[in-house]
Amino acid sequence: MAATAPTKPSNIAQNSFVKALAESSTLNSVPSQFSFANDSKASHSDSIPIIDFSLLASGTTDRRAKVLRDLDNACREWGFFVLVNHGIPDSLLKAIIEASLEYFELPEEDKRRYEAKSASDPIKSGSGSVINTANQKINLWRDFVKSYVHPEFHCPDKPHKLRDVLVEFSEKTRSVARKLLQDIGENLGLEKGYMDEVLKLDSCFQLYAANYYPPCPQPDQAIGIPAHTDHGLLTFLIHNGVAGLQIQHNGDWFNTNSPQNSILVNTADHLEIFSNGRYKSVRHRAVVNNKATRISVVMANGAAPDAIVSPAVPLVERDGRAFYRPMKFIEYVETMLSNRFQGKSNLDCLKIQDDTELKTHCSTY
Repeated sequence: MAATAPTKPSNIAQNSFVKALAESSTLNSVPSQFSFANDSKASHSDSIPIIDFSLLASGTTDRRAKVLRDLDNACREWGFFVLVNHGIPDSLLKAIIEASLEYFELPEEDKRRYEAKSASDPIKSGSGSVINTANQKINLWRDFVKSYVHPEFHCPDKPHKLRDVLVEFSEKTRSVARKLLQDIGENLGLEKGYMDEVLKLDSCFQLYAANYYPPCPQPDQAIGIPAHTDHGLLTFLIHNGVAGLQIQHNGDWFNTNSPQNSILVNTADHLEIFSNGRYKSVRHRAVVNNKATRISVVMANGAAPDAIVSPAVPLVERDGRAFYRPMKFIEYVETMLSNRFQGKSNLDCLKIQDDTELKTHCSTY
């Protein structure tokens, strides 16, 4: 069914944020600027791996060995896993969701201060858009706030409690990510400390992102975030209990169902590059519904901003060649955030398959 125009088109011009548009009493259809026909049908699966972090940290030798194998399989086969018993207090997970929601409830003039002027802005807020293959701009049915929180900490001034909560959330998630990466390095057969040194993880990059997906009158005619992969090494995601994240596995789409107080983790682009393709950065998307607001909080964990990320040398030696080109981490992130490539991901541009094809598509790096 084709999308119809809203009752009052002026709503689109007046409102910089989707939240205000969605709360309009006259809205009964998706405005044309948001029209993104999609089939959001997905299967339910109980096969998404569950990793018990406590057993990685302090389990017996046999139990730890099993969890290491499970972690390796999760990174190879799914690119996603549910992390339980991670040690981050439930109260902190609840607090970061609540503080993020308070941000979205601020007056528009407060949020508009952080409208992005460039991809390198350390704090960004807005609704966002994508360029489709027909070179058309499509607005997304979500509002967001993003800020760089490590190695330099940035945070919106309001709400006031967000800063303290975000500082603690960044520290706790960074510690868990470092431990997971140590275990992943062990699974890859790398010497202890190799990943830390090469990727400069003492100065690792962290990006906080909170997403607000209000109810949509026509969920099949809009999209929260279209299918994509993430920059970085590991992405952590928590939410307010409203479903909406779908992942692609072997060509099929699956709904995610992470238990309360768990963290959904996905292996991202730079882990695929660093592992020389052993671990995959998997496509995923955020769909919307017409009943409840969804809040998700993401912490993207990456290499140091100035680190040059390329396949690990020991893995290249085992494989006989590198399958990805090197690139400075922060340049990759900012290029990705700028929507510079239309319909082609950064990761595709760094894959070494056919030199002629690679130069044709990605020579502008």
